[in-house]
Amino acid sequence: MSYLYYPGCSLKGLGRAYEESLLAVFSALSIDLKELPDWNCCGATAYMSIDETRAFALSTRNLALAEKCRVGEEMVHLITPCSGCYLVLTKAQHYTEEYEDLHKDIEIAMNSVDLKYNGKVRVRHPLDVLINDIGIEYISSQVSRPLKGIKVACYYGCQIVRPFSSFDDQHQPTSMERLMKTLGAEVIEWPLKTRCCGGSLAGTVEDVGLRLSYILLKEAQKRHVDVIATVCPLCQFNLECYQPRIGRKFRDKIDMPVMYFTQLMGMALGLGKKELGMQRLTVPFPQRAALEKMGGHHVGR
Repeated sequence: MSYLYYPGCSLKGLGRAYEESLLAVFSALSIDLKELPDWNCCGATAYMSIDETRAFALSTRNLALAEKCRVGEEMVHLITPCSGCYLVLTKAQHYTEEYEDLHKDIEIAMNSVDLKYNGKVRVRHPLDVLINDIGIEYISSQVSRPLKGIKVACYYGCQIVRPFSSFDDQHQPTSMERLMKTLGAEVIEWPLKTRCCGGSLAGTVEDVGLRLSYILLKEAQKRHVDVIATVCPLCQFNLECYQPRIGRKFRDKIDMPVMYFTQLMGMALGLGKKELGMQRLTVPFPQRAALEKMGGHHVGR
């Protein structure tokens, strides 16, 4: 099966390491992935509060473009890694199906740019594809450097399982844990894996945003976690880049690597540091110590 790939804005900017590691991992697993041509911003979660209809129109344009790429298949599978994009595209599908007036408005908007959307696109998250299409057994067979001894806390954030839970449980998702165990990591159970990181609050109501991130980081630290694995560019940014400010505010030393789950996958598949965007981490993952745990030596590429 081939897939279309919708990067969204974040993966071309601050979340570039997510794109680099995702593409490298999918290539290593021989998964055919083509970037959606002429894509635009998904409409973003913030835009929904300003002009919901226009936000849905932006999302639906991407869905219509994806549908145009359909070649004799019942559905187009559109891989959407960013949690915000995944939520907004999925929400656009649900709302335009459920609300007739909105559907008519969006149809007029699509007609104005010579596009039409007939509901033949399935929005997919990479975790969903890896677990349910590619399969744990195949991924396990491709692991050349198991993540032995590395303690991982899996963090989903708010948006990929709520309010739409198309491939995992809303409150107790397990897909990332299953994947990390397949890669040989030691998965640390913690109760905060779907709790909000603060989202955009770090830039608007800083006291609240920093506290929400601190709670997550502190709980991971208490459990002697080596790395937090995430699926969301904004979560990764908040939990990693604000650590110095969080440390000063709460008078606590926080030094916790926060990586995309695809970067950890790439390590287990034996991919090089640059391929996985490891140099972009502001809190470096101690690869030498990790590799000693894993029982091997790394030759950087």
